[in-house]
Amino acid sequence: MWEYTDKVREYFLNPKNIGEIENPDGVGDVGSIVCGDALKLTLKVDKETGKITDAKFQTFGCASAIASSSALTELIKGKTLDEALKIGNQDIADFLGGLPKEKMHCSVMGKEALEAAIDNYRGIERPVEEEGKLVCKCFDVTEEKIRKVAIENHLTTVDEITDYTKAGGGCGECQSDIEAILKDLWALKAPEKPVKPKKLTNLQKIALIQEIIESEIRPGLQADGGDIELIDIEGNKVVIAFRGMCSGCVKSGMTIEGIQTKLRELVSEDLVVETQ
Repeated sequence: MWEYTDKVREYFLNPKNIGEIENPDGVGDVGSIVCGDALKLTLKVDKETGKITDAKFQTFGCASAIASSSALTELIKGKTLDEALKIGNQDIADFLGGLPKEKMHCSVMGKEALEAAIDNYRGIERPVEEEGKLVCKCFDVTEEKIRKVAIENHLTTVDEITDYTKAGGGCGECQSDIEAILKDLWALKAPEKPVKPKKLTNLQKIALIQEIIESEIRPGLQADGGDIELIDIEGNKVVIAFRGMCSGCVKSGMTIEGIQTKLRELVSEDLVVETQ
């Protein structure tokens, strides 16, 4: 039996904003009934202010899925689209006072539906399926989704990926593939408990970035035949260049995200990593 907070119970038993907006400005339809969870989010947007004036949902899923979807609509109403996009799946869980770790995939589904609805409003075409190799056939989860969720939530184990995406929770055949993806993703040796100095001078920040690249990032890339070169540091912008096997690699975008996540954890949350 799952341990639900009072707020989860409230938003499940008395869901808010349930239904579908007539003539919505944006629609996000994610998940699959076949795979056990599905969510349709509809938005109404004020064209002048860019704010979400109304949001409704329809979901097929468990108590956590209903509560998470309901919480999402409450969180985004009154916010601009850009403000809404800053809401992560952990924000949804926190709003509810927490979710059982095995149910975190419900909050991830909410985040995905929000991104899909805003893309729909903005006229951004999304592929029918996420790019990347299908890893979990039981729950239709791709490698791209596993990497994205792992980076956003700093997941390092197969069990955590299962909690957040359901991948690996069916027949289990894909667990070794998930483990390989995580090993590749965190070849940068992600720290267990990142600790940042409270305040750094500019010289200290530059020295720390150089040290992390040399000791934490480069070894992992070199182990796979690649390399990295620090080109410049301009304020909060860190300019790098990939060398060796990393140069032109199709996964370089995910590697950049991993590097940026590490530097933000260990140096400053404002850092942005770019390639030359």
